Amino acid sequence: MKKSIALTVAGVVALAGLAFAAPEVKKDSKPSTPAAAAPQTVVDIALSNPDFSTLVTALKAADLVDALKGKGPFTVFAPTNAAFAKLPAGTVESLLKPENKAQLQEILKFHVIGAEVLAADVVKLDGKDSPKTLQGQAFKITVKDGKVSIGNDKATANVVKTDIKGSNGVIHVLDTVILPADAKKGEKSGK
Repeated sequence: MKKSIALTVAGVVALAGLAFAAPEVKKDSKPSTPAAAAPQTVVDIALSNPDFSTLVTALKAADLVDALKGKGPFTVFAPTNAAFAKLPAGTVESLLKPENKAQLQEILKFHVIGAEVLAADVVKLDGKDSPKTLQGQAFKITVKDGKVSIGNDKATANVVKTDIKGSNGVIHVLDTVILPADAKKGEKSGK
């Protein structure tokens, strides 16, 4: 009997200890969740992707980073580093010089539309011009065998990845830099 009472007392003490050690749960409390990361803008996405380092360098040299971090919406047709490498030797270096800032801005703005245009919308524009770019001109959109290309008589780029969504727009990845019709002669795309 003493053994039974001792075990009962020990059990009660153990349960009491658990009750005091357990965290308090409030009736109206919600489970805690980790804080969500702030949504990335199209520029933040480019900054975080090493394949866009030349584009980011150009955006910084052209003072367009803050504009593209704005409210948007934007559709950015983003050339990769390999796309910039197709340009004639010295072209990128020349465009990055402060005295060529206006020309660089024109070329970069030719890759941006001031609206969100998803891939499903782009394919519907086969054979038509794009909405006007921030540079003021449009480019031709062609869809062949399910693949989209954009450009003009100066250059054609293939869209190699689509619908990378940001908080202020969308990015479509290009394999070639496209140039506006009024870009200086002597600068050609690698295609």
